[in-house]
Amino acid sequence: MSERDAIKDQRASQSTRGHSLTSEMIASNNSQASQQNPQRRSNKPDTTTFKDENVRRGFQGHPVMAGVPSAHRMDGDNPQEQSDMFRMTSLEDRMNDRNSQGRSGMSGSASSDNQTAIQNSRAAMRDGPNIEWIPSQGTYEARVRDLAAQGLPRSKDLPADFPKRITSARAWTGCEFTKETSFVLQISAEEVREIEKALKSFKDSQSGKDLATVIKHTFPLPLLGKKLQEMSKTIHSGRGFAVIRGLNPEKYSRIDNVIIYLGLTSYIAEIRGRQDSTSSMLLHVKDMSDSVQNADMRQSPYANCAQPFHNDIGNVLAMYVLNTPKEGGESLLASGAAVYNEIAATRPDVIKLLAEDSWVFDKHDGSYQTRPLLFPFRNHGPGFCYSRRPITGSPTSLRTASIPRMTESQAEALDMVHFTAAKHQLALRLREGDIQLINNLAVMHGRNGFANGPAEHQQRHLLRLWLRNEELAWETPGPMKGEWEMAYGTGKGQGKEGRWDTEPVCDRERILSCKEVCA
Repeated sequence: MSERDAIKDQRASQSTRGHSLTSEMIASNNSQASQQNPQRRSNKPDTTTFKDENVRRGFQGHPVMAGVPSAHRMDGDNPQEQSDMFRMTSLEDRMNDRNSQGRSGMSGSASSDNQTAIQNSRAAMRDGPNIEWIPSQGTYEARVRDLAAQGLPRSKDLPADFPKRITSARAWTGCEFTKETSFVLQISAEEVREIEKALKSFKDSQSGKDLATVIKHTFPLPLLGKKLQEMSKTIHSGRGFAVIRGLNPEKYSRIDNVIIYLGLTSYIAEIRGRQDSTSSMLLHVKDMSDSVQNADMRQSPYANCAQPFHNDIGNVLAMYVLNTPKEGGESLLASGAAVYNEIAATRPDVIKLLAEDSWVFDKHDGSYQTRPLLFPFRNHGPGFCYSRRPITGSPTSLRTASIPRMTESQAEALDMVHFTAAKHQLALRLREGDIQLINNLAVMHGRNGFANGPAEHQQRHLLRLWLRNEELAWETPGPMKGEWEMAYGTGKGQGKEGRWDTEPVCDRERILSCKEVCA
């Protein structure tokens, strides 16, 4: 199959409607949800096409969008609102489109660099399976059929230390959550006053200008603190995620928002991790296309594209929502236990493959490492820890042509995890002021593509922290200890040597770097 045919196949992936809970929260389990709420099914055919046959990067025409009602979906009826980064296009299509319309502002040298990138991308794809960062339902289903037709022997036994089923509270599917109150902690007016009192107390103290010193002791919350500590137990040993709701970011300055964020999350996990080689303790997840020129190749935290299911580095992922986009950007969560249970019951050979130390991760410096995607955690059972980008490459992180290609069986397994996660997903439309907390080893996450509006409050902007609770944290997977040490290393966890950027950093090299981003 040619690269062009593969792209066309990718654009023809299927879509279903799911089960709508409220205007703010959407839970979906593809088939079950649509059976429960059939009146929400669209009259449109499952295969949705858009102008120029491009499928936007909001996972439109893709099962991972299932469950988002039409009021919250961007169905492509207004092409003027389609951002280039939304479209499911090849690197070549995006570069040619931008150059032909005169919107890239690229010099001749930059254009030449893009052509070189295209050639490298083709070289990286030449000898490996047809698989991309954004998974294709059609390609996946064809691969499953082709491998089954070969009649190759498949193991019927799970690896040692891997159970037939995970039965703990973290094994859930999205349609089980019928009320937001089951996972949202709504902060009361009294608790907001307590937070503001703690904010003033910290700013008036001697350490009031050192963000690294915002901890439980310096940010006392006698009432709310107890609830947050219970929430931490739920995140680590229960369902694996939660949302704190009730803050109004517009009420506070940027520095005050950061202090409040650090203060609240210190009750969830006391150690904060470095998120890149510049020792950034606080990362701004924001589309930087209007802030950095010629940034077509910016990485996903700084773009408006969708992100497939993945895990970050670290134990707890925290996201504080300062602003929400005009459209899209739903947060997608999936239980790793539910994914494991389904695959273990139907394809134990895939579980064995996922647990093998044979997966090639591109370091984007000419080297690579091999490790599993699935790990057995003592007292918790198996859990995933990986992102697709270092395995498949992406339009903005081209896979190194010289490193080993994955096998067809690995490509099948990788996409099987993604589409199983999409089947069990919970899609959340977060509000301004929400703090989302995720057990990174128990819950996989992704996002739908989004479109910002002209007003500042319509410019999606989240603050990200990587957290660790030494008492409750899951054990660190052996092959991941180096990355954990870089994030949480001795004497560095509180960020005393870290970098605290309270405003987005418009650094071109940082935004384009493919060495230090997740997804």
